[in-house]
Amino acid sequence: MLVVMNYPLRRNESTGPPWRTLPLSVLLTPQGIVTLSQGTTSFLQPLLDGQVQGLSTARGTEFALRVFWQLADACLRGLREINTGVEGLEDELKRSIRNKEVLGLLDFQKSLTFFATGLKANELVLERLQRVPTLHWADQDQELLDDVRVELRQAIEMVDIADRVLSDMMDAFASIVSNNLNSVMKVLTSVTIILAVPTLIASVYGMNVGLPGAHSPFAFAGIVALSVAVCGGLFFVFRRRNWL
Repeated sequence: MLVVMNYPLRRNESTGPPWRTLPLSVLLTPQGIVTLSQGTTSFLQPLLDGQVQGLSTARGTEFALRVFWQLADACLRGLREINTGVEGLEDELKRSIRNKEVLGLLDFQKSLTFFATGLKANELVLERLQRVPTLHWADQDQELLDDVRVELRQAIEMVDIADRVLSDMMDAFASIVSNNLNSVMKVLTSVTIILAVPTLIASVYGMNVGLPGAHSPFAFAGIVALSVAVCGGLFFVFRRRNWL
């Protein structure tokens, strides 16, 4: 009997999602059990060290169920690490929103997607394994099977909750970025309008034609006073509207 599962693996690369899933093949034979994987399987160490009392490779069904249990625990440990990393990025995003932190959240979300897909596939394999007629399930195996099913379901629910929370967080930060951009645009637009007033007045009185008060010794002072008054009025209006 060949049972193929998905297990989480911590990546050592600095870029990309910190966690991914790889297939784990468990071959149940009358002579023993063979496991094949592409990467390290440290989560199986408790089984190999004999930390599980009464576990024997002669009973392949129990060993397969224990592997399912260890897979769920490994995903939960990875989920706790992801949640810790997300909280750290959240604190940094509250101080300054940069592309680096947003991309970090995206990498964590990819890892959660890998976890959710792998756990749901493992649950499907476990259900199909239960319906195999050639396997003889003992009473203790049936109890362990129910416990493993509950453990997988809890892991799936926790990953889904973390994924939804992270998605809502990214949407919230996207709204914050959009609001900050709108605020900056309002300020720049208001400043541009205020600065355009003295420029317009100076341009009009800079024409080489006869203008009212052009020969008055107080012309310059009057133009400056008019510009200051109009700019002050616009500043007051924009301030009342919270544009500045």
